[in-house]
Amino acid sequence: MYYQSTRGKSVKRTGIQAVIAGIAEDGGLFVPMELPNFSGEWADFAGLSYEETAFRVMSPFFPEIPVGKFKAAVANAYGGKFENPKIAPVVSVGDHFNFLELYHGPTLAFKDMALSFLPELMKLALEAEGKGEEILILTATSGDTGKAALEGFKNKEGIKILVFYPKDGVSEMQKRQMVTEDGGNAFVAAVDGNFDNAQSGVKNLFMDEDFCEAVKGEGYRFSSANSINIGRLVPQIAYYVYGYFQLVAQRKIALGELLNVAVPTGNFGNILAAYYAKQMGLPLGRLICASNENHVLSDFFGTGIYDRNRPLHLTTSPSMDILISSNLERLIYEISGRDSEKVASLMQNLQENGRYEIDEVMKENLQDFYGVYSTEEEIAVQIKEVFDATGYLMDTHTAVGAHAYSRYREESGDRNCAMLISTASPFKFSEAVAEALNFSAAGLDFYQVSELLAKEANLSVPKQLEKLKTAQVRFNQVYAKEDMKSAVMEFLGLQVKR
Repeated sequence: MYYQSTRGKSVKRTGIQAVIAGIAEDGGLFVPMELPNFSGEWADFAGLSYEETAFRVMSPFFPEIPVGKFKAAVANAYGGKFENPKIAPVVSVGDHFNFLELYHGPTLAFKDMALSFLPELMKLALEAEGKGEEILILTATSGDTGKAALEGFKNKEGIKILVFYPKDGVSEMQKRQMVTEDGGNAFVAAVDGNFDNAQSGVKNLFMDEDFCEAVKGEGYRFSSANSINIGRLVPQIAYYVYGYFQLVAQRKIALGELLNVAVPTGNFGNILAAYYAKQMGLPLGRLICASNENHVLSDFFGTGIYDRNRPLHLTTSPSMDILISSNLERLIYEISGRDSEKVASLMQNLQENGRYEIDEVMKENLQDFYGVYSTEEEIAVQIKEVFDATGYLMDTHTAVGAHAYSRYREESGDRNCAMLISTASPFKFSEAVAEALNFSAAGLDFYQVSELLAKEANLSVPKQLEKLKTAQVRFNQVYAKEDMKSAVMEFLGLQVKR
């Protein structure tokens, strides 16, 4: 199994080399040269635990890692870290909602599913490479990736991690989770801008050859925990497989029957993992791409035009407040017939003009996808309607997916069973959820709103949230979006030439 860049100029890499590099030298993203295919083997997945499923799905992507070590890494990643014994249970609600709950991990968000494993994979990769350099993980977050990465890489030997987040673009709980991080190998920095600024800044650091060489001379090399890293993306494929077989076990579908999925997405990694699962033979039907009021993706699937030249709206689903969806580049690579020159040209257009348009053949290759966006009002109504009817409590991002699926059913008439991806605990966005439910929360702080929400919904406040009450703030630094390099230097104690 080898990996190549979507833009074609980088040499092919093994899986562990691609994971350590994070991003290709030409600025492209690493993709497998050939995806594994399980078409004749799906019956063997019935009844497997999450760990067993993850091992079966992921190990073909990294055949250079010995089987015993890979199994141990999977066990270390998922054993004892998730509150629900199923790790990612499917919960059926009402007549047609089947939620794949991905928020039972340490940080209450779906990013735990991949970022519990990536540090284990990185550790194996470093052992295999046998180089003396220390890894510096550079990560931009729109809210959930940051804390999940900090938790996953906490005090890992040979690895430091620096997380950038938009100063005013995350929820109060997301911010507090990050700025109270107590890992000795961590640094957290706010960026005076939006997520796209932070993400572009991280990519620019990777592409700054002089700075990379200077940092390397000090004994460090950059890598990433964002979904631009193929090691973040591969673990996400596993939960689609696991969810499918839970629905088979629940007799909601028969083995081989098509299953639609609805995915709230901003950076496109989560739904891309579903696309890869389908390419690997999993019987998935329509991939419903759910956007909030920053609907650059749903517009793209409707028109074939990707255009980020629009204002960024700060919404109640902040993890999706994104206008530059990095992982879409991997899909563009696939639908272009793996034409790296075409991909490079389109990405150059995006960088220079803020937009690009795909050709008619590529548009035809988008038939797996259906784009829908939701307004703030529609999201709030969806939360209240489902809660009033069933007692099930959704966070704002999950509600985007639920509303998109309801719209899709109405517009398409497709009545195939569907799995909705539930990406975060409602307690991560207590204030927005409480407001949607018309709970009287005036004058209450974040923790009090969470307690109110728990009482009204007959739930318990997650222990992860309780711990934040007394956690000490360690990081309050804010950097201009043009000066993110200074954060790296401050963290590493370097005085390298800028």
